[in-house]
Amino acid sequence: MIEIDGSSGEGGGAVVRISAALASLTSKKLNIKNIRAQRPRKGLSSQHLMALTALSWLCNAEFQGFHTGSEEIFFCPGKLRGGNLELDIKTAGSMALVLQAFMIPAPFAPKKVEITLKGGSDVRWAPPYDYLKHVTLPVLEMMGYKSRIELIQRGHYPRGGGILKAEILPVKKLNPLKILEPEIDSIKGISHATNLPLHVAERQALAAHKILAKKGYEVDIAVEHSTNNLSPGSGIVVWAQGNTRIGGNALGKRGKSAEKVGEDAAKNLLYSLEREATLDNYMGDQIIPYMALAGGSCFKIPTLSSHARTNIQLVKKITGNVFRVHPREEVVEISTK
Repeated sequence: MIEIDGSSGEGGGAVVRISAALASLTSKKLNIKNIRAQRPRKGLSSQHLMALTALSWLCNAEFQGFHTGSEEIFFCPGKLRGGNLELDIKTAGSMALVLQAFMIPAPFAPKKVEITLKGGSDVRWAPPYDYLKHVTLPVLEMMGYKSRIELIQRGHYPRGGGILKAEILPVKKLNPLKILEPEIDSIKGISHATNLPLHVAERQALAAHKILAKKGYEVDIAVEHSTNNLSPGSGIVVWAQGNTRIGGNALGKRGKSAEKVGEDAAKNLLYSLEREATLDNYMGDQIIPYMALAGGSCFKIPTLSSHARTNIQLVKKITGNVFRVHPREEVVEISTK
């Protein structure tokens, strides 16, 4: 049984999600202690619990300690299976974070997997839906990953209520991701507002467009407006596309102008582009488990985050794969054998 200290490294929910996802794939028994021990609210939250529940269903696992607030779990995976799963986080907990964990072992199931999630689509401390669709999935598709996702309804803090459907097709193996020189053709984006005036989304888009166009990029940002009976919210995701996908995003919040939201997303993207990175920091975190499965990958990110360091440590402990980290002048190059 592999023992993981949940307070080590980044010390958050990613330790639980990544460890359980890799255990599901490798059929290794797992014991995680001190889950989120250094956080104000220790133990599993609703979204961590839903990620574990989804993985347990996917690999027919036996488990202990699966309840909100739990600081220790035992996870004993069985064989992967395909089929349909529906889960309701019942809060604005991130659907993207649940799906992130689920997506690691899912393509190696013997048949297609479909999952429907209810929760938050655009919430703090998690990738927004549009980043997942337009950055994460296209990068994974370069490795041979096959999936489709659809957002039925957005969900914002505090009530959530978003609905997301994903379909993941079986693959025999993933291909290495080798991108060391970015080639950017254009920048696209989506600016959205729910239960707020249309002009909020328009102003976010305009502010981001001005900054990116001034740098000489061809920019096209779509505006999306919707209403429902749940919480209001807004956000914007912009991404550069070419031989890779590099993203930037920002969420609206009370007291923050729409213009500032758009500017933050644009500057977030430019931070990676101006350093000639081939993936942004968020994608750099997410790709680590897939690199271990493919081997022979290499890319450049602006900086090595605590999440990336933690993911590298977890992958090495569970799979034995070794990563090479090479600091360059303005980027960090990461590679695997």
